[in-house]
Amino acid sequence: GLEERVQRALAALRKQADAQAQSPSAPPEVDLSTVASEPRGERMSSFYNKLIDHASQAAQETGIPANFMIGHAALESGWGRREIKAKDGTNTHNLFGIKAGGSWAGKTATVTTTEYIGGVAHKVQEKFRAYSSYAEAFKDYANLLANNPRYSNVVAAAKGLQRAGYATDPNYAHKIMAVLKQIA
Repeated sequence: GLEERVQRALAALRKQADAQAQSPSAPPEVDLSTVASEPRGERMSSFYNKLIDHASQAAQETGIPANFMIGHAALESGWGRREIKAKDGTNTHNLFGIKAGGSWAGKTATVTTTEYIGGVAHKVQEKFRAYSSYAEAFKDYANLLANNPRYSNVVAAAKGLQRAGYATDPNYAHKIMAVLKQIA
């Protein structure tokens, strides 16, 4: 079952890491300690089972694969351990770290986050979108990727998501691919 898939994914990541270490053109090293070794078993299964219906519904409406969305949510939220909370402690259901830009008319939560500027990590205060449910969050996320010209080419690959500017972490594409391999 799930535990076997996780073990296979980790073995594949180790093999890939070994091959990249021997290759002079290997991508930059990525600290996967917060990605590849994320909780296995119950936490991973619970996270997946809690969200698969919402992701599947959004996938039907947009064509964005459900596992891609769940993988991205797992990376952004630490498998649900680092969900964005409002000042009063309530859950914003924002699993994707979607910021509340000037056009956002809904609820928000201001939190400290890490942004990479010129490759250097900085702690900053940012406003993030707040949703009433995970279903609403998945729908908005899928809508954002499917309808915003900035992300028009990102559905095909996580590298496109990083190039499009979704995240400032220079290793973001490698991290999301590692998470996707865990749930595939």
